[in-house]
Amino acid sequence: MLRRLSFGQIYLLFGVLLVAAVVASGCVGAFTYTPHRIATLVGEALGWIAAPPGDTLDRNVFLQLRLPRVVLAGVTGAVLGVSGTLMQGLFRNPIVEPGLVGTSSGAALGASFVFVFGSTAFTRPLGTLGVPLFAFAGAFAATMLVYRLSTSFGKVNVLTLLLAGIAVNAVCAAGTGFLSYIARDPQARNITFWNLGTFTTAEWRGVTLVSACFIACFLWSLRYGKSLNALMLGEDEAAYLGIDPRRLVWQLLVVNTVMVAVATAMVGVIAFIGLVVPHLLRILRSSDYTFLLPGSAILGALLMELIDVVARVVIPPAELPIGIITALIGAPIFLSILLRQRGMHGTGAPGLDG
Repeated sequence: MLRRLSFGQIYLLFGVLLVAAVVASGCVGAFTYTPHRIATLVGEALGWIAAPPGDTLDRNVFLQLRLPRVVLAGVTGAVLGVSGTLMQGLFRNPIVEPGLVGTSSGAALGASFVFVFGSTAFTRPLGTLGVPLFAFAGAFAATMLVYRLSTSFGKVNVLTLLLAGIAVNAVCAAGTGFLSYIARDPQARNITFWNLGTFTTAEWRGVTLVSACFIACFLWSLRYGKSLNALMLGEDEAAYLGIDPRRLVWQLLVVNTVMVAVATAMVGVIAFIGLVVPHLLRILRSSDYTFLLPGSAILGALLMELIDVVARVVIPPAELPIGIITALIGAPIFLSILLRQRGMHGTGAPGLDG
């Protein structure tokens, strides 16, 4: 049915669903709000409606806790959706996503270093920028290592990609585990909980940082939709069309890593969103990257809002970590894509090696 719709109509449909999901996410939680109450509180915060004298508890909870969480969840989903689309285009493979190629685990290692050694003379001068900067350094190093190991003769070998991703993720996880081991109890608990992904620590400063990075990187990446379409033909073919593949890869890897590192530094490790979102868009409509990039931003935000609602209602009054839900959803999809690719190249070992 969606294949009959234009790209703009699909964006509009996803946008309407996203607005509904945002309202639902704002309503659900320890404090329950009606849509009318949400509209009133937002109007008061913007100065459109005169607020009654005195601060009320539900107003403070919504404006300082619930609303930044809702916004951060949507922006993070958009970041991961766009990131997965970019990485699948750069690696020219639909099984790639930030969690599988070391980007998220590298960012986690860099951020954990700041959590443990944040009071040292080496990291103290960076202040609040320490976590994002170290997360970016770890994410970029891990991603580039996997890219270099998996790229040969202008194409990405699927088996090498998976093995390199497993190895780099294992090294980063070992480093994070070591930092947790030598950390004090509060630091170790923070690292453990943060590695599962959470929006409970959302606040407006983090929302502003993640949103600013996403908007800048997303607008930059939109320029390269047609270039990514050409890159899918191979680096040599893209060069014949006037595109510098090496420059394109470096630019988009940096843009992608900035987005993922900043988001990971704020909310922790959330896997598989970057895998699921572009996969669904390809099934629903098209593999054209000029469609996938905007679509992945909207659909990623929509899915993350829905997942955050599920996390709050499954085991009330506690919350289920976001990473657990995304893993339960994404792992079967990843296996199905991998088995489909294996079937396309034969069922035996030689098909995987080729």
